[in-house]
Amino acid sequence: MMRERRDIRKGFRTDPIPHEVLLRVLEAAHTAPSVGHSQPWDFVVIRSAETRRTMHELAQKQREAYAKSLPKGRAKQFKELKIEAILDTPVNIVVTADPTRGGRHTLGRHTQPQMAPYSSALAVENLWLAARAEGLGVGWVSFFDEREMVRALGLPEHLEVVAYLCVGYVDEFPEEPELMQAGWSQRRPLAWVVHEETYGRRALPGEAPHDLLSETVASIRPLDAKALGEAWERQKRMTKPAGALGMLEIISAQLSGLSRVCPPPIPEPAAVAIFAGDHGVHAQGVTPWPQEVTTQMVANFLGGGAVCNAFANQVGAEVCVIDVGVAGDLPATPGLLPRKVRPGTDDLSVGPAMSREEAIAAIEVGIETARDLVAAGNKALLTGEMGIANTTVSAALISVFTGVDPAEVTGRGTGINDETHARKVEVVRRALELHQPDPADPIGVLAAIGGLEHAAIVGLLLGGASLRTPVILDGVSAGAAALVARAIAPEALSACIAGHRSAEPGHVAALNKLGLRPLVDLDLRLGEGTGALLALPLVQSAARAMHEVATFDSAGVTEK
Repeated sequence: MMRERRDIRKGFRTDPIPHEVLLRVLEAAHTAPSVGHSQPWDFVVIRSAETRRTMHELAQKQREAYAKSLPKGRAKQFKELKIEAILDTPVNIVVTADPTRGGRHTLGRHTQPQMAPYSSALAVENLWLAARAEGLGVGWVSFFDEREMVRALGLPEHLEVVAYLCVGYVDEFPEEPELMQAGWSQRRPLAWVVHEETYGRRALPGEAPHDLLSETVASIRPLDAKALGEAWERQKRMTKPAGALGMLEIISAQLSGLSRVCPPPIPEPAAVAIFAGDHGVHAQGVTPWPQEVTTQMVANFLGGGAVCNAFANQVGAEVCVIDVGVAGDLPATPGLLPRKVRPGTDDLSVGPAMSREEAIAAIEVGIETARDLVAAGNKALLTGEMGIANTTVSAALISVFTGVDPAEVTGRGTGINDETHARKVEVVRRALELHQPDPADPIGVLAAIGGLEHAAIVGLLLGGASLRTPVILDGVSAGAAALVARAIAPEALSACIAGHRSAEPGHVAALNKLGLRPLVDLDLRLGEGTGALLALPLVQSAARAMHEVATFDSAGVTEK
């Protein structure tokens, strides 16, 4: 019964619900457990067409407001979703929570006053399961301003609305949740969310704890040969000269092999993950920018005022900012994921940047971010980063994995003068001499000379590859991270697309070593995911062409 329960929005019938059936459903809800046996719930049963029209109008207003807040890629997808069935169902039920019920000394609410709505949520679950047993569909509507709803329904002002439920008989119960069928989201596997004893120590009952990094690497597979072959065959039959789309033909074949289907899914919606961290090597004077700029720019990203925000708005991508190692404290803000491993690295020129355990923890932040974004329905991931002095770290990593001298891979970052550039090269050289990093031990390299945001990008690439989701790489920091990811799992590159070529010389060396050809070359050197964002429409166009361009046979066009 629990596996068959569904949040229903479509396919309701107009059949009335017999009183005895509705009574059984409400009795089941009323037998729910509650903290301190407080039973804080009330159920307002609505049948009036006039009241339901009023509630429908309130929901529509909030739907429109939500749609305006979405990135274009998500908004296009949301437009096709049915989000409520207020007018389609004979009965609506409002479930409330009374935080005052039982008085001030209600058992279990002394330190956790939110137990009242939590208890009412248990009543919702009971109601839902009982309805399913009676053959009734239930749809939960959350597109309301709570206080507006309270006033419209004439509820006492002190009540909290926990759920607005649409209830009625349905033609069928879908095998999968409607949002999964629409591609809005995916179900997270149980193994992702069960922890033994401590958070992060993942283990299902009866199984030994598993290492997230090892599990991710083990699940990375090569491109699917069958889908690759079908993609190249389709390219030959499309109404264009063979090879006329150049790199886009290679990208479309890669997307087919990655998704195991031809034509491949169009990589939309997409999200850029901007990992932010600070660097102890800043103390060596490798940049004139103060370290607090990292914190300030994170606030700028979250406020929508950075270049990455403008580009993301243009191409319809979501901006996700992850604090993996910012030195300053960041207040809780919508759009910020607080995943700080430590407040910045140590100075790599005088000692290890971080411990091996911290490097792995930062990689796992990236893996978890990939999982979260893909489970939320994103079809493409883009890399981004923020961290004053991070091009020094990138140069060191690239030098190790390409074997190119530090002087040839160390660039001018934010536009430093000759004196600072010479100092920067010397700092990189000194760090490599101190640590003698071994490229055969990529995690050891990260721990010695890496950055927390670099490690997190490594995790994003590995996570994206394990989920067979394309990852569009940004600039020099992404290139450095891709070198590390390849050393950990060579097949991870099958998910990677080089968005652009940075003006930083190290990025050219990294791309050459990786064998990746960039889609855009505009002398960019900003970071933030800007180059990857500019490349996103090209990648989407490559997939769309496979779907929409006719073949010679279907269009009746004569081949040469």
